[in-house]
Amino acid sequence: MSEQVSVNVPCHSPSRRSVLQSSAALLSAPFVAKATAAFGQEKLAGTGEVVVFSYGGSFTQNLRKYVSEPFTKATGIRVVDVTADFAEPQIKAMSAAKRIDWDIACVSPFWGYAEMQQAGTYMPINYSLWDSEALNGVPESARLKDAVVAFQSATLLVYDERAFPKGGPKDWADFWNIKEFRGPRGLYGGGGSTVMLFALMADGVAHKDLWPLTDDKIDRAFKKLDEIKPHITKWPVAGGEPIQLLINREFALTSAPDGRAVAAIKQGAPIRMAWDGAAVQETYWTILKGGANSANAQKFIAFVNRAEIAAAFTQGTGFPSPNVNQLKYLSADLLPLISISPDNAAKAVGLDRAWLTTKLANGKTNADHVQERWLAWQAK
Repeated sequence: MSEQVSVNVPCHSPSRRSVLQSSAALLSAPFVAKATAAFGQEKLAGTGEVVVFSYGGSFTQNLRKYVSEPFTKATGIRVVDVTADFAEPQIKAMSAAKRIDWDIACVSPFWGYAEMQQAGTYMPINYSLWDSEALNGVPESARLKDAVVAFQSATLLVYDERAFPKGGPKDWADFWNIKEFRGPRGLYGGGGSTVMLFALMADGVAHKDLWPLTDDKIDRAFKKLDEIKPHITKWPVAGGEPIQLLINREFALTSAPDGRAVAAIKQGAPIRMAWDGAAVQETYWTILKGGANSANAQKFIAFVNRAEIAAAFTQGTGFPSPNVNQLKYLSADLLPLISISPDNAAKAVGLDRAWLTTKLANGKTNADHVQERWLAWQAK
């Protein structure tokens, strides 16, 4: 295993890399999947290498230990790590230079994925290499023609259990209930769309009716946000800030990234997660067209989605990969804390990628429109 390059890229806020690393550093997989030639199966055996992007730090260390090293042992294919805060700027630069140095990249469906897809950046995924347990366990919605969900992340309600000894808030209506659930509050300051969802759910909108975020729904959300704004003591944008403020008792309840919350809980922090109304988003694995090791990249993608390996990825990184068949391999203490657990999945809300990335007549996307309105409201 070798590290090819480490690149610092201008970050969005909060830094995806910092969020990922913070949780990965505090979780460890209960096993390393049995990596034998039989487990690799003849159709995944190979030679040479595959260059795989990840976010560096403990995230990459755990990906290497629990996925890449078993992959090499099972298939004979060496994994070369490349790291950066974000893959998308590097992919665009490589494409412009007509020199693709990576084989596999993690990309956000909201940050240029559609644009790069239209430009022919990604190869189709070869699902014929997948075993039946992977095909059955990974939902069809997570298996795109040219991408596969790598992991999910969520923003959800997290609270200090010390502030609510008789029972904490269960949903966003409780977050808005300042009489029964007293205390200083926080909401994520950077992302308008998710906060719109939280406000609408607090106002009684059913999960199934949240999308699309039409202007009348946005108006309704801002009216609800006007109610809670005087009780928000801070609008954090850094991924670790809301959890630290909970631990310091500067917040009693707040929105926060699930990975940060899981990491703190595993360390013994007195906080709890409320999954009702959690906003879940996904990050994709993609295979870059023009990479030198595309055949090996297909084998890596097939391998990482096997149930036992998916469980090792989830436990090692703290972010769940999509194969639900992995649940039987995960530690009992982690199951209630992740988005793919059935109880949590039933309560969560997905982001509507198609609507958010749709362009308006002015060339901006719906996501841009929502964000502009959000920033204007914050500035009042």
